Amino acid sequence: MARLTKRFPLILLTVAAVLASGGAAQAGSGSAQARHGTGGTGHGAACGTRALLFCEDFERLPVGGAASLNWGIDTKHGTLTVERQRSDKVLRVHTEGNGRAFLRVDDFAAPGNSFHGRMRLKVDAFPTAPDWAHFTLVEATGSGSAEVVRPIGGQWAPPLGGSYWGVGADGGPTGDWTNWRESAPTVEDRWQCFEWRWDASDNRIAVWIDGVAQPEMTVTTTEHGGNPVDFVLPRADTVKIGWQLYQGGPTPDHFDLWLDDIALAPNRIGCGR
Repeated sequence: MARLTKRFPLILLTVAAVLASGGAAQAGSGSAQARHGTGGTGHGAACGTRALLFCEDFERLPVGGAASLNWGIDTKHGTLTVERQRSDKVLRVHTEGNGRAFLRVDDFAAPGNSFHGRMRLKVDAFPTAPDWAHFTLVEATGSGSAEVVRPIGGQWAPPLGGSYWGVGADGGPTGDWTNWRESAPTVEDRWQCFEWRWDASDNRIAVWIDGVAQPEMTVTTTEHGGNPVDFVLPRADTVKIGWQLYQGGPTPDHFDLWLDDIALAPNRIGCGR
């Protein structure tokens, strides 16, 4: 009995430490401002028990070169690295020149070929040269259409002296286009939440930024930025998320961005979960 009495305070301290650790982890997971400074858009457990088609929040991965059995890597003159920022782990995407570095989700299948996507991102700097420099952060391909669809991307517009977000495509009948909009300017060095809707019923791509719908960015079968023919979504089976710039000799000569809480789901995920 005396021996048990002596050990009891130590047991209490151990339990208290475990509870404190768990509470701290939950607090870090639930506070967007603490983790990413997203202005209170919310965070939550990104890969919880919800019905998701794909999810990666990088918390279970070791710091260093990124690798997972759940997704692949597509790089050229670029790297993917898991880093710790405050109490969170994120994916750092680095490219040199017009290189590329993508996390690649293969064998993807959405019911009815319609789904929502969500990711949090922070971009260190966007290209300011050459003129009309074009970049992609999300790209999807599949069978049934030659279109390479880019739900999240953008372009440097020299007449306006800025870069702007826009849905785009290449490789199909509609040609190479980016439907960038002045209403959606890019923002450097700040965490933002991006969502998109891939809707096969009318070949629609819709976008939200920090939870706010961007209707001017929406494209459909007949309303898009390409050749005057129908825009038809492929049956998406591969989704790539990262960074690619298509023009050589850019300014700056390298690019860095950070990604977190990547999710694909049948229904809208939202920025607060």
